[in-house]
Amino acid sequence: MVKAVPLWLKIATYVFIALIVVLMLAPLVVVVGTSFSANQFIAFPPKGFSLEWYQKVLSSDAYLGSAGLSLAIALLVTLSSVIVGGAAAIAIHRRQLPKSELLGALFLSPLILPTIIYAIGLLMFWSATFGRVSFVTLWIGHTAITLPYVVRTTLAVLTESDPFIEEAARTMGAGRLQRLFFVVLPQCRPGLAAGAFFAFNISFDEAVLSLFLRTPDLTTLPVQIYGQLEFSPDPSVAAVSTIMIALTVLLILVIDRVLGIGKFASA
Repeated sequence: MVKAVPLWLKIATYVFIALIVVLMLAPLVVVVGTSFSANQFIAFPPKGFSLEWYQKVLSSDAYLGSAGLSLAIALLVTLSSVIVGGAAAIAIHRRQLPKSELLGALFLSPLILPTIIYAIGLLMFWSATFGRVSFVTLWIGHTAITLPYVVRTTLAVLTESDPFIEEAARTMGAGRLQRLFFVVLPQCRPGLAAGAFFAFNISFDEAVLSLFLRTPDLTTLPVQIYGQLEFSPDPSVAAVSTIMIALTVLLILVIDRVLGIGKFASA
């Protein structure tokens, strides 16, 4: 017979959950509130209300240029991660590659390796082999650290998929490419969408790798924010962060509209 949960344990659980929620949301409230401050420096609670920091951000070549670079890299990284990671997940799931379990562990290995170590290693390797770092270096580096998320989410969906659907399609005369495009990929869609979401956000927000691979003409938005905080901190940093939060929320709403947040979360 299962014993009733003690009242003190229920209260402690609710208090713990409430503290976690506060610790997660309070920093966002501070950032958003500071972005509308009329102060000339970062302070909370804000004094007055002003939109000048959003105007400064949207008229700043430094912010707009770095945001455009981050967006371009994130989109390319999302595309390459979905293609490579999705193909790898399908092949690993079907055991069509030799040592598929070892390859699966290899694709997930960037989750274990600290980003700063990988950044230093990539910088040294690229400089010794190809010379000066470039846009391609950032693209490849970001793709490497986002691949595990696409592989993992796609494998999770494939594990729950019904293998007899593809077998039925084969029995009905569907060729290999037809089964891939009309059976396998639709089954992978929630996992690919979840992996694409993670890949885009991780790439757009990646600071450590971008910091080591930066050049005067390759400064991503997170690096630009760090530089602004280091040399001349003002509420424009909070305004940029608020815009990034809004874009993330918008992306979630689009996914919910197109795919459904339930299917997305189940991946």
